[in-house]
Amino acid sequence: MRIPTRYGVGPSRVFLPAGPWPTVLDFLLERMPDISLDEWLHRFEHGLVLNEEAQPVAATQAYTPHTKLYYYRHIANEPVLPQRASIVFEDDRLIVADKPHFMPVTPAGRYVQQSLLVQLKHLTGNDDLVPLHRIDRETAGLVMFGKRSADRDAYHALFRDKEMHKVYQAVAAYNPALELPHTHTSRLQPDALFFKTQEVLGEPNSETRISLLKVEGTRALYQLEPISGKRHQLRVHMMALGLPLEGDQFYPTVLRGPDADEDFSDPLQLLAKSVRFTDPVAGEAREFHSTLRLNIAL
Repeated sequence: MRIPTRYGVGPSRVFLPAGPWPTVLDFLLERMPDISLDEWLHRFEHGLVLNEEAQPVAATQAYTPHTKLYYYRHIANEPVLPQRASIVFEDDRLIVADKPHFMPVTPAGRYVQQSLLVQLKHLTGNDDLVPLHRIDRETAGLVMFGKRSADRDAYHALFRDKEMHKVYQAVAAYNPALELPHTHTSRLQPDALFFKTQEVLGEPNSETRISLLKVEGTRALYQLEPISGKRHQLRVHMMALGLPLEGDQFYPTVLRGPDADEDFSDPLQLLAKSVRFTDPVAGEAREFHSTLRLNIAL
């Protein structure tokens, strides 16, 4: 049975293994200690915990191993982001959206209703939307969503097989001594800080083409074309060239961790500006451009 969405949010699923828990509430409190008793009681009271038949479950229900529960994320007093999502393009297969800075693509951390996916579900009434790729929460710009399950693998393959040409813009310091255009390759791996990425010695697994678009005094607008798609790749590659991006709270120094309060006045100056590809379903060439701008623009 398909479990419905609630307020644009799909359910999370948890399997119930064999164990000593007398009730489903006891299990959930032990399995997810970051969620308080009051929060779980709120979810049970409002029908936000369901069984496999999509029926609400009571907090006192006896624990039944080898079954599944579904629950909906709920965040009391969710912060409101200063900008809303907008749709750049839509047809019967795709939605291309402009994501503002600070907005996660899917529900994460302190943001559920404010996430791009949930906002688009509200805007379109389509609960079947699935993001075909991701960009960092701090990054603004284009994100593509699939509308039909039958098409998704074909569109996912564009990113997996590097057949999607993506262009970003970024603002950083200007270094006239740096010869551009330049292709930067390196090996990236997770940093000791879970939310960061670092360059290490070894066989390169990341590649970015960097060119200069515009100079304004000591600052410049750059075009970045990632060939690979590693986490924080563009930010780390620019930092490696001595050009950390304006507004970057992680690189080169952590100024504000992922759980810290936002400074909406100082967004990361990184924008997913355009995508170009041959549509694997329609067979036609397509190209989309973001309507958003950085603090230096062409």
